[in-house]
Amino acid sequence: MWQGFLQIALTLVILIIITPFLGQYMARVYLGKKTFLEPIISPAEQLIYKLSGIAYPTEMTGWQYIKALLYSNLFMGIFVYLIFLLQGVLPLNPTNLDAPSWDLALHTAISFLTNTNQQHYSGETTLSYLSQTVAITFLMFTSAATGLAVGIAFIRGLTGRPLGNFYVDLIKSITRILLPISLVGALLLLIFGVPETLASPATATTLEGNIQVIARGPVAHYEIIKQLGENGGGFFGINSAHPFENPNAITNLIEILAMVSIPAALIYTYGIFANNTKQAWLLFWMVFIIFVFLIGISAIGEYQGNPLVNTILGRQEPNLEGKEIRFGWAQTALWAVVTTATMCGAVNGMHDSLMPTGGFSTLFNLFLQIIWGGQGTGTAYLFIYLILSVFVTGLMVGRTPEFLGRKIEKREIVLASVILLVHPIFVLIPGAITLAFPGISGITNPGFHGISQVIYEYASASANNGSGFEGLGDNTLWWNLSASVSLLGGRYIPIIALLLLADSMNNKQPVPETPGTLRTDTTLFTSVTAGVILILGALTFFPVLALGPIAEGFLIASGN
Repeated sequence: MWQGFLQIALTLVILIIITPFLGQYMARVYLGKKTFLEPIISPAEQLIYKLSGIAYPTEMTGWQYIKALLYSNLFMGIFVYLIFLLQGVLPLNPTNLDAPSWDLALHTAISFLTNTNQQHYSGETTLSYLSQTVAITFLMFTSAATGLAVGIAFIRGLTGRPLGNFYVDLIKSITRILLPISLVGALLLLIFGVPETLASPATATTLEGNIQVIARGPVAHYEIIKQLGENGGGFFGINSAHPFENPNAITNLIEILAMVSIPAALIYTYGIFANNTKQAWLLFWMVFIIFVFLIGISAIGEYQGNPLVNTILGRQEPNLEGKEIRFGWAQTALWAVVTTATMCGAVNGMHDSLMPTGGFSTLFNLFLQIIWGGQGTGTAYLFIYLILSVFVTGLMVGRTPEFLGRKIEKREIVLASVILLVHPIFVLIPGAITLAFPGISGITNPGFHGISQVIYEYASASANNGSGFEGLGDNTLWWNLSASVSLLGGRYIPIIALLLLADSMNNKQPVPETPGTLRTDTTLFTSVTAGVILILGALTFFPVLALGPIAEGFLIASGN
């Protein structure tokens, strides 16, 4: 028992150590200051700017930033969709795979474009090497960089700076953050056993004399950006539970840290932009405490195991259903919470087999989206709650709501409300429709768990996470199209509102701080923010939590 919890604790300690260093580095990148990579990266960037015609360092307004983002994403989505449809006639297809159906190809293109990577297919039997590398890996970099660009533009607006240039932010996010870390990470994964090859699947003769075909491919480079970019879509159908994606405890540690390092560090980056690292640390610890609590209840649930199984065995055993033995209950529970907290979506065990406490934690993360949240956008959502907390607290104590010296007024509250309402709309409405028609639901485990399967799928799509309670029959026309709507709505509507809010804050005249100004860098205010997050975020989805994992937990505890 204690060995498992010690592994979890050591991983969290490493995260705490990494956060200020990576956060400071990202702040230097986005503030335009020199870094140790300058001699290598700067000439390459200047060449990109020159060839592409980007007017650097032209600043963009909020709408210009939005249009640049939407146009570029539309072009990338069409490009990747066409690759999928033409897969059968394109090269690097050693197993001669045909093109996926139009609806599966559409869902997959939208899913990876939105940094979700929700998969209604198995990679090794559906996509060619070309589709996996030129299409999927390309979107893994660009979608993650898009999220980072939005997050940093939002931070700039909050701290009174122009939003910047989308194309410059996109390129810097790739060349100075994602690509350098991915190169080092891919080399480490190669060293520790993750393959990287364009050779066709291997064949082997088993001990029984049968022929077995073993899928392989260019996995190492794919795997690191999958984790680092909060992408999550696996090269193989069983994702990071596959020994070629995640062969041992060292690769497991590398991949967990890759998932959580940038979202956690971006909070510290905000502190540098705002010249207030005290507030950044308070927010970090607020999120960290909720994070640790969710890990704790999930890990304890998996360690205690299923009481129905324990009764049959006559002893307590951890819940090992759906888990890789090389990771065990502790690393699977930790991974499940990390991957849903960071909106990565990769899995090293099957979430469908988690105990109800694990199902509660994963769904809770998908509903809140700020622990630690998506790549860049999660940090922005955190500050939406902060702005609402300022507004609510200001009303309670009779002070004018201000954040970082700028008044919070009707426009900001309307935009913040839109951001928070979009998620439940794209989860609960399609979820209710699907549950109302059992013929399209694809539920494989009827009852309370079946409700969790359906709601999880839409929450994962709208939150741009991508993981699932697999077992759900989701490769159907209904699921591919309805999930695509949640993917697009959950990604782009909040992004538009975030950028408009940031632009509005930037255009406000700063007001001087007075003795009556409500300070937001105190433990008391951070505690109030945590309360607002739990009230506004968690209670919105409490009914489905009650009908899903909570009810399932009571059912198991009752012995049924």
